[in-house]
Amino acid sequence: MFRVMIRGKFVGLDDAGRDAVQAVGGAAFTETGAFTHDGSFSAFIFRCQVPADPDDGEPEATRKAIAALDAHGHAYHLLKIAVTDMRQIKIRQKGRR
Repeated sequence: MFRVMIRGKFVGLDDAGRDAVQAVGGAAFTETGAFTHDGSFSAFIFRCQVPADPDDGEPEATRKAIAALDAHGHAYHLLKIAVTDMRQIKIRQKGRR
């Protein structure tokens, strides 16, 4: 599983687009993606959770996350993409040293 954060700027977002962005707003990572945005709806962060095949890496996760962003249908400019491979995260158990 990958978690991808895409920072960007909306281009020409109209009132219907603003309503659509608010409808899928939130800070959670989901497979369809969720938006957080500034008050003027110009800048945004899109959070997306992408399933990982055994051979998938950051490039594949990035492509899938951008496809999820594109599915929302809003014009944008990319600023930055951050990918975290959740398979690499180690969880320490309490009480062990």
